[in-house]
Formats: sequence, C-alpha cells, structure tokens
Amino acid sequence: MTAERYVDEVTAGPGGAMTDDVGVITGDLTIATSAAPGERRARIDIQYTGAEEWYALTGSPAPIPPGGLAALHAEVTARVRAGGAAQAPT
Repeated sequence: MTAERYVDEVTAGPGGAMTDDVGVITGDLTIATSAAPGERRARIDIQYTGAEEWYALTGSPAPIPPGGLAALHAEVTARVRAGGAAQAPT
C-alpha cells in the first residue's frame, strides 16, 4: 500500500518554522505530511521551495488527530504561515 501524502507551498510567517536539522527556516517553503496506511503518526518534512534538501519539522513524527492526515496537514500549514518557530502539534 502507498503512503498517503499532502504537499503545499506556503510563505512562513515571522519567525519561520523550526527544524531538527538546521534550526529555523523562513521564506517560501514546501511542507509534506505523510503516513503509511494504518499508521498513527505522520512524518512532516519541510524544505525551501525548489530546493532538493528536506528537513524534519521539529515534533515530527506527530500523532494523527481524529480528523485524519488532511486535518494534521492543514494545522501544520497554518502554524507555518503564522511563524514563531512553528513546530508540529504534539
């Protein structure tokens, strides 16, 4: 079975998004939220839009809420748009 995956491009708000790999990243970013079928946690990766390198958003993997992977992706996207060194929900 294939992993379910959501991808969106966003502009980070002031203070950007916090990654485990390189700290805070800002500007135009691409967020990918994915989980294998039956998984209870989702991996959230983020990159500078157009770059090759992906980074783990701090707090990833995150629990998938009752609303499902789409709801988690929407929340993460909103957090990154708001900035403030955004992290995955715990």
